[in-house]
Amino acid sequence: MKTLTRISNAIMEKYLPDPYIFVTILTVLTLLLGVALTDASPLDMVTYWGGSFWSLLEFTMQMVIVLAAGHILANSPVFKKGLAAIASKIKTTGMAIIIVTFVSLIACWINWGFGLVIGALFAKEIARHVKKVDYRLLIASAYSGFVIWHGGLAGSIPLSIATEGHKFADIMGIIPTNITLFSTYNLFIVIVIVFTLPFFNRWMMPKEEDSVEVDPTLLVEEKTKLPKPENNFASRSERSYILTILIAIIGLVFLVHHFMTKGFVLDLNVINTIFIVLGIIFHGTPQRFLAAAQDAIKTTTGIVFQFPFYAGIMGMMTASGLAAVFSEWFVNISNEHTFYLFTFYSAGLVNFFIPSGGGQWAVQAPIMLDAATTLGADYAKTAMAIAWGDAWTNMIQPFWALPALAIAGLKARDIMGFCLFILIFTGIIISIGFLFF
Repeated sequence: MKTLTRISNAIMEKYLPDPYIFVTILTVLTLLLGVALTDASPLDMVTYWGGSFWSLLEFTMQMVIVLAAGHILANSPVFKKGLAAIASKIKTTGMAIIIVTFVSLIACWINWGFGLVIGALFAKEIARHVKKVDYRLLIASAYSGFVIWHGGLAGSIPLSIATEGHKFADIMGIIPTNITLFSTYNLFIVIVIVFTLPFFNRWMMPKEEDSVEVDPTLLVEEKTKLPKPENNFASRSERSYILTILIAIIGLVFLVHHFMTKGFVLDLNVINTIFIVLGIIFHGTPQRFLAAAQDAIKTTTGIVFQFPFYAGIMGMMTASGLAAVFSEWFVNISNEHTFYLFTFYSAGLVNFFIPSGGGQWAVQAPIMLDAATTLGADYAKTAMAIAWGDAWTNMIQPFWALPALAIAGLKARDIMGFCLFILIFTGIIISIGFLFF
């Protein structure tokens, strides 16, 4: 395995381009495939691209806040001391890889946005305490937990089909989570990944002479220079704890009310609210909070300027019917025994072009549910096969790695050599779950 990962890392470092280059190549490829495989003309594809380019603005902003607010929280004195205390208990490189993978898996099972940020922040803190750990593998391990998210509590597809009046309710009805998220096959997949992936990642550890330690400059924390206090209202208000207390009360009351009335519902907006409120509290004064925010926003550039391109790709895939073409390829080679497996594979392929669970479900559901009706397949399991396919190929799709990479200070090529084998390993487990359960 060490030899294989060394070869894989060498290939990725040499040939995998920056995520922005990747998304531009993917844009051109989608356009050409749309013209070749559908009735769309080149002008049609360009029109679909432009018409959808700004369709993910809300989601883009949510992701910017996830990353920035996570940074703000992590740079607060209380949070830094907490992470440091936990990380200081880890003494060996192998244990570092195992623990960070396990923490990331559990956090992503609870909520993917929470897991992406916490996993990367925890990994970076571990790098400060554990010497000679391969930093690339450490961050890849932190990101690997994301593979489990769509089988967890915040899975967008299973939660969507459990909601009254969802888009496909006339076909499949309301599907409760006890037969999706808590089904035998889903629990098998989740439990096996949670208890084996940490050790698989540990198995990939390079030899000591091949390990790439963290660049010390990535761990250096620049001390924020605050302006000297002045004896006037503006300066006093910026350093006031009273304003922090008032905003904290408002935020905490809202969150308590939310959980009391809606249950343990963690969507991106709730996660962001938690991060921001805790960031305000832990930094103490508005001045310190705003200084941390100014530093944090620098890490969001990749998200701001790449997400619109994926929105354009999604528009081309959907409007041209290209996503349907891909799905039908797999349906045509399926039977009643292999249908869920090939649904999973087709979703993995489509996910490269539509890296959005909700968007992918909207595109693939009509084809797959129609095929399920013809084959007499279970609608709930069909939906979960799409959900797992959407999560699975995220391991080699740089789009979702951007938050973790921004926190870590790495490039996609640094971790994708390891992520390729994580993809293969988890793909085997997920395939077994859909084929034999």
